[in-house]
Amino acid sequence: MGWDRFKKDYLLMEELDFAIDISRMDFAEDFLQDMAPLVEKAASEMRKLEKGAIANPDEGRMVGHYWLRAPDLAPDNDIRDVICLTLDQIKHFADQVHSGKLLGGNEKFLNLLVIGIGGSALGPQFVSEALGHPAKDKLKVFFFDNTDPDGLSTTLASLEGQLGRTLTVVISKSGGTAETRNGMLFAQDAFTRAGLDFPKHAVAVTGKDSKLDNHARTNGWLARFPMWDWVGGRSSETGPVGLLPAALQGLDMQGILEGAREMDEATRSDVARENPAMLLALMWHHATGGYGAKDMVILPYKDRLQLFSKYLQQLVMESLGKELDLEGNRVNQGIAVYGNKGSTDQHAYVQQLRDGVNNFFVTFIEVLKESELSTIEVEPGVTPGDYLEGFLLGTRQALYENGRESLTITIKEVSARSVGQLIALFERAVGFYASFVGINAYNQPGVEAGKKAAASILELNLQIQDFLRNADGKGFTAEEVAQGLNAKACPEISYKLLESLVAKPGSPFHKQPATPFYMTKFLYRS
Repeated sequence: MGWDRFKKDYLLMEELDFAIDISRMDFAEDFLQDMAPLVEKAASEMRKLEKGAIANPDEGRMVGHYWLRAPDLAPDNDIRDVICLTLDQIKHFADQVHSGKLLGGNEKFLNLLVIGIGGSALGPQFVSEALGHPAKDKLKVFFFDNTDPDGLSTTLASLEGQLGRTLTVVISKSGGTAETRNGMLFAQDAFTRAGLDFPKHAVAVTGKDSKLDNHARTNGWLARFPMWDWVGGRSSETGPVGLLPAALQGLDMQGILEGAREMDEATRSDVARENPAMLLALMWHHATGGYGAKDMVILPYKDRLQLFSKYLQQLVMESLGKELDLEGNRVNQGIAVYGNKGSTDQHAYVQQLRDGVNNFFVTFIEVLKESELSTIEVEPGVTPGDYLEGFLLGTRQALYENGRESLTITIKEVSARSVGQLIALFERAVGFYASFVGINAYNQPGVEAGKKAAASILELNLQIQDFLRNADGKGFTAEEVAQGLNAKACPEISYKLLESLVAKPGSPFHKQPATPFYMTKFLYRS
């Protein structure tokens, strides 16, 4: 690694305040040339996608998150107009809330509770933490992002006595996502117990005529904003899913869109060395051999970007983790993503990264500007931020000296513009990489399979409860319960569900422990 290599493999985009350094990725001299046919193919497919080609054959739909920040690129006027109209509606609604023209009953909204999961929560959470300022935010933001009652209760405890001043945004494209529905019902119960009319505090972001859309309309919720079938959840941050919470928090919604639009324009270049997203995808292909041989470690050296690795886990892993390629061949593709933040990671797992199994490559996120606030010198001429930069450069060097590859993305500061750029950069890179390896980046059959399996287990849970109730006071082993329900039912799943039923507070279901454990009997007592 030398200065000559750095000069060749460092792409600086002054107009974007952005740079990407691939000089510490040990790709062969002819790698980019060998990949040229795939680069040309990926660029061509991306152009078709942006023009409205059916990019998700499983569902027969387009993929148009790029239009969200450039409506004039939409393939027809109806899509262009609805994007522009929705952006205006978001701005107007946020203004109404901030000005106090729209009240939660008789009180001005001061808090925002966002209810969603996956793409309907990860993006809003990342942006909220990256750009929020407690002293400047118009609303204080809270999240329900799971169906864990303990987590839901903990969040509600932070809002105790504040629900009258709390606006709730429920986000679900289908309107039937179980975790989001449960969160909504949990919140609704809390508002009702506080003597509040939940619809006067509720907003929906959902698909037209979905279960949630119909519920919100029927019950007179404050507002409903659309989710379109041509925007996937993990690519929805620059649509109503991400922009409505951001606008309500008081963040620079327009800055996010402008940053994403700038990066989209920069990543349309057919010249790989001038296209940061293409370079990113190429480095993924080099590092993983094109089949996920190594993990992607995301290390942002900035507290505000701590959730970026969590956001990228879904974007990358849900997009690229596929069993079949586009021709139906079994390929089991994917790239595992994990990360923390610098320099915290140096006191966590960098020891293994440097000296342990070499099954990863690192993406460092470097932020040049220390802080918006003045800082102190911890030594003459040295600030805490100087230490942070030193740790980044030192860690990068230490890894490379031991044969560990990394690339570095540099932004000037954490701002709405740069956050929009990062979101758009990785969205585009995912699409390019998927083209390289011949998979569909825009479906998620594994997620749907998991939902179907969960639904069947929930149905079994109800059957078990009915079975025990009908035999009031009589005990059964898990195997006997399974046999009693269906000869093909799984005793293991039955055992786990029975244990869960017994553990519920105030449960009418009980167990009679036995040795060995599988002879334990479970019963219902009325």
